[in-house]
Amino acid sequence: MESDRARLGRDGGVSSPQLLRILVSAAAAPQLAPQIGAVLAGRAHLLVTDEDAATDADLAFVSRDITGRSTKHEILPATQRFYDALRSAASLRWVHIHSAGADRAIFGELRARGVEVTTSSGANADVVAQTAVAGVLALARHFPQYMAAQRERRWAPPTGGVLPRDLRGQRALIVGWGPVGQEIARLLQALGLHCTAVRRQADATAAVPAIAYEDLAQALPRTDWLVLACPLSARTRGLVDAAALAALAPGARLVNVARGEVVVEADLVAALQEGSLAGAFLDVFAHEPLPAASPLWMLDNVIVTPHAAGHSDANAQRVAAMFLDNLARWRDCVPLANRIP
Repeated sequence: MESDRARLGRDGGVSSPQLLRILVSAAAAPQLAPQIGAVLAGRAHLLVTDEDAATDADLAFVSRDITGRSTKHEILPATQRFYDALRSAASLRWVHIHSAGADRAIFGELRARGVEVTTSSGANADVVAQTAVAGVLALARHFPQYMAAQRERRWAPPTGGVLPRDLRGQRALIVGWGPVGQEIARLLQALGLHCTAVRRQADATAAVPAIAYEDLAQALPRTDWLVLACPLSARTRGLVDAAALAALAPGARLVNVARGEVVVEADLVAALQEGSLAGAFLDVFAHEPLPAASPLWMLDNVIVTPHAAGHSDANAQRVAAMFLDNLARWRDCVPLANRIP
């Protein structure tokens, strides 16, 4: 029996003469319309938005303007309206999303009902990696302390205090070996750090030696920088807890551009307050937005950013290009890129 995917994919996505309906945001529709038309090469299609009455769709593209200022923990009305449109689209077969991760609840729901979900993994890898390395540099050069002194109009050179350590020769453990983790390693190596990757399988012969997740605990005592760039999964949720933080080398610091739930946040706060962890650069949190009452806001050895590591002015173009490439794959009935299994 012919599969749903084959029936939808033959002859440019949907069996003739059925119209291919693509759900997009109202803001993205005018920019995407000519590009989608070029990919589909005259195939009958219609762009629909969550503002259309009784919306049904076969495909959907979740651009960043849809999520806007929403987080996966607090969903604003405009985002909720689009999510509701996804849920009510009975014909939906494939959704492409702007993010590298697909851990929002809506995407789990869609996958559970057989909808293919693809991500934009790699689109913002350079930007996220640069942000992570900026965090390393800022902490290594004591920028949080200097900025606190600036607010107080206090001249506070490091003479007589604890001097910044040279980065060259320090050891970074990079958890996650996707496009972001690989770019972080490249940049840190250029600064003279020794890098080790944590990935599904060990590989001691690689240019950046890799250990398996199961061997993480053994590497922590030799780690000056624990850099998290992994997806959120059953394996990584709560990976960095009190025991892991206590096992790090003296003076070690944490950089998290992965997901907040990879770290047990209460354990992280305790380690920072006690000084067993020297500092942290945090772009992601267990709950977002980070609650105003969180101690992380006020710790002088912490840099907090609002899940902004992947934002840049050219990212939307890269994401759209990934969607259009996958649309061409869909048209041709070939496997989609960055598919969530």
